[in-house]
Amino acid sequence: MRNGSGIREVGAQRLDIPLFEPFGISGGAQAVARNVLVTVELKDGTRGYGEAAPFPAFNGETQAGAEAAVASVRGQLEGGDVREWRALAALLRTHLSASGSARCAIETAVLDALTRQAGMPMYVFFGGVSQALETDMTVATGDAEAAASAARNILQRGISTIKVKIGAGDRALDLERLMAIRAAAPDAPLILDGNGGMQAEEALELTAALRMNGIVPMLLEQPVPGDDWQGMRKLATLSGIPVAADETASSAVNVMRLAAEGAAQVVNIKLMKAGVVEALDIVAVCRAAGLRLMIGSLVESVLGTTMSAHFAAGQGGFEVVDLDMPMFLAENPFVGGFVQHGARLNLAHIESGHGVRPMGDG
Repeated sequence: MRNGSGIREVGAQRLDIPLFEPFGISGGAQAVARNVLVTVELKDGTRGYGEAAPFPAFNGETQAGAEAAVASVRGQLEGGDVREWRALAALLRTHLSASGSARCAIETAVLDALTRQAGMPMYVFFGGVSQALETDMTVATGDAEAAASAARNILQRGISTIKVKIGAGDRALDLERLMAIRAAAPDAPLILDGNGGMQAEEALELTAALRMNGIVPMLLEQPVPGDDWQGMRKLATLSGIPVAADETASSAVNVMRLAAEGAAQVVNIKLMKAGVVEALDIVAVCRAAGLRLMIGSLVESVLGTTMSAHFAAGQGGFEVVDLDMPMFLAENPFVGGFVQHGARLNLAHIESGHGVRPMGDG
């Protein structure tokens, strides 16, 4: 293999990062990001890094499961060539179909090693359309007073778009929280994210009540469970608000179905759901079908979030950006990554790879 692009070793270790406070969605909360750091070392000593961020409340994946998934394919990856990254991704799709976070971590590390060795920034690898994005920030589950306080803090950070977690089981509380947020941030565009915690009729009742109070969200994200295709179609048709698919948009095949059935207007692409290469396929389907693009993340460190920023900036065309998780983490065990000023995430300074490495790894 020329230029030492062969994979000498694949390693994985637990990556536990505490949050400032538990991050809650409709399915549960997480106080510590229990992730996995994957390292791919090439024959010339180049190292690439990737992060698996399993979130049990989102899709049932666990840290132990991600670790086991990486271990199960290590022998098949070692000796491979990072220049054959799509062939490696096909192997992962076959053997790790149930562990999207492990696929994401390995593919990220492979591509990081490839582009570090080539001296190419990752956003250039993905297309070079842009070097920067502007993110929203999330108000997690909680009471109305906490929601209003969080909204004010978001504005003070210089971030104008607010994403709100809803669907934890109390429609009256959802409405109360959203009205408190609107009072605290009267001009902020709002994204409502149910993470599959509602039924279609409940979501329609909530959006109708919001309209009566002068609140029209810019986006309604995955209000119903991921397998509720009828509910997604109903909301995309009747809510009068663009509907984004997240849990439903877990593969390119599912996104083709979303387009065919008119079950969403927007697709939230998360690399953690099925890996980087599947995400590239999803982008292609969305563009062919006229679905709008959104980029999001799970409970990820600056490593995973920076990789997603490279993906979206390099590809271009992402109208909605939800890459706020590093702001919720109480520790950062890494060096490098995007530079943030207010809502703006800048990648222009990164010279090769995704630009993130573990602290202490010179």
